[in-house]
Amino acid sequence: MSGGTVEMRVLELLMARLCHELSAPIAAINNGVELLADEDPDFASPAGTSFSRDAALLIGESARRAASRLQFYRFAYGFGRHSAIAGSAPHELVAGFFGASRIVCEYPDDVRILPLNWQKLACNLVSVGAETLPRGGRLTLLDDPLSLEAIGAAADLSGDTSAALGLTMPIAELTPRTVQAFFTGLLAKALGYRLTGAAEPGRVRFALLATGA
Repeated sequence: MSGGTVEMRVLELLMARLCHELSAPIAAINNGVELLADEDPDFASPAGTSFSRDAALLIGESARRAASRLQFYRFAYGFGRHSAIAGSAPHELVAGFFGASRIVCEYPDDVRILPLNWQKLACNLVSVGAETLPRGGRLTLLDDPLSLEAIGAAADLSGDTSAALGLTMPIAELTPRTVQAFFTGLLAKALGYRLTGAAEPGRVRFALLATGA
């Protein structure tokens, strides 16, 4: 494949992934709107509250979730080396991204002060780490060099994700599920590093190695 074909393939898959990430909260917003449209004003929910209130809560929570995800991916995918960040700091974006999930992410001060291109890598790395915790758990970022630890009862790293992370997976075999790891590997490569992942029961570790090491 030519360089242009590679870039288009990765771009298309990233957009497919982004649409998937936003589809659930947007669908929930639509469901809330439909509840409002169908409500019988004289009927109350079993809990004694009106469907209007239930629908409004659903719409509000789903809208916040969609906005948090969109802001996170705007930085993770869209921030360039010479860009100026607008809005929330990266660690705040990460907090919002995981706010309604079963995953807690520790984003310590020594990572928060890294240059923004390194924090872009950190944000993409926690997105990869989240996929290794299907039942929830804890993500911990560390600096010097940047690394990530994922701890959870069902923590696991698939062979495909590991290959994509290390950029050894053929471009043609990438999917919307593995493209996040591949993109994160590309970010590491641009900084002069390569990413590795290793799994053990209940724990997955991601580390940066200098290119050639």
